Amino acid sequence: GADLVCVAGGDGTVNEAAEGIAGTGVPLLVLPAGTANVLSCEIGAGNDPFGVASRFEQLEPVEFAPGLLRSAEGERLFLCMAGAGLDARIVRLVSPAWKRRLGKLSYWQGGLAQLGRRLELLEVEADGRRYECSFALLARVRNYGGDLWIARHANLLEDRLAVVLFEGRSSLRYVKYFAGVLLNRLDGMGGVRVLTAERVRIRELNDPVIDLQVDGEHAGFAPAEVALSRRRICLLAPPRF
Repeated sequence: GADLVCVAGGDGTVNEAAEGIAGTGVPLLVLPAGTANVLSCEIGAGNDPFGVASRFEQLEPVEFAPGLLRSAEGERLFLCMAGAGLDARIVRLVSPAWKRRLGKLSYWQGGLAQLGRRLELLEVEADGRRYECSFALLARVRNYGGDLWIARHANLLEDRLAVVLFEGRSSLRYVKYFAGVLLNRLDGMGGVRVLTAERVRIRELNDPVIDLQVDGEHAGFAPAEVALSRRRICLLAPPRF
């Protein structure tokens, strides 16, 4: 019976509210108060919850289809992104205490700790096309972590998944990939595939443990299937988003 649901927190908190909001038509207002605030940054609302609240009357409702990840753990909606492989492993290993203490720096620390180790490989099947990689990003948004733009071809208002796959077992290759992100040169870079898809399947290869994450929270392990949910979300966003 609510006319509006207002969520103050980060992307993980908004994700928890999404299950109850999706498909109801009830507008969602996000007051960014988390670690990265990816969704709020994506729609141009920024990181200031008081600023968003002060502009409430200017916000307009927009509808979009969230992503849906299915695995042995069940079904999880995601409003920003799902990940498999390296980034999801980092999410699992970052302790909540470090996250509260260091914020975004806890993920940078977790990423640097992976340098030098041999990465797990997974198989990704995107609309029938098969690839091997060590990190698969399945995005609804361009923004990643609040600071980086990885899936620049993503569009929250289009009904498609933006897919970016990073190949290779060597974690040192990610130094090159990171430079590609900063310079906007991922598309066409060796070892990187930039795709769109309606349905993606994720499977283990020779490595038994492939981590999954949705909206920055650990979501279990592969195998999994990712698509768009039929239950749409109504989000209050700045004009001309």
